[in-house]
Amino acid sequence: MTLENKLGIHDSAELAREEERISKKKALELFESGYLNTLEAGTYRTLARIHEYLFGDIYSFAGKLREGNLAKGNFRFVPVMYLSAALENIENMPQSTFDQIMEKYVEMNVAHPFREGNGRSARIWLDHMLKRELGIVIDWQRVDKNDYLMAMERSPVKDIEIKHLLQQALTDRTNDRNVYMKGIDYSYYYEGYTVYRMEDLSWQ
Repeated sequence: MTLENKLGIHDSAELAREEERISKKKALELFESGYLNTLEAGTYRTLARIHEYLFGDIYSFAGKLREGNLAKGNFRFVPVMYLSAALENIENMPQSTFDQIMEKYVEMNVAHPFREGNGRSARIWLDHMLKRELGIVIDWQRVDKNDYLMAMERSPVKDIEIKHLLQQALTDRTNDRNVYMKGIDYSYYYEGYTVYRMEDLSWQ
């Protein structure tokens, strides 16, 4: 079933293409405009603003807490009735070291606050936190898709794998446009979006 959207698209493949094109342009705008730098690091509010920025032209639920329960395979994300409390707990988690930031990221993934687009928004949120707190970001093009997905799947039980994987890909090139753009392309590639490349899109 195709998600209800503002574009009036009823074909799921067409919606996926338009979602990728529009939200990647918005991701570029998020970086180029400097808006990302005005947001507080590590809060749910910031994640919601990133999500709304990326998907607001496509979905009316952008930036809003999901209203239904979600599962992926055999894993069930935080039930709706506990979601607000979980997000409050996550917000209060410390974020002054790499390990602490990764633990916060893993917990936010378990919360999965939005109906769609959680992973893509949360990876920008993670980099924003790393940049603010430690002066580093992840060079996502150095992170293998299958290794990442498997490590994230196991992370709620044991997070040492995802910590190790992402620690190997850290860079201090925090304001490098190319690192950011390639990172967005890889982030979308993890989710199966590969039609458009950031370098071919312009937000102007």
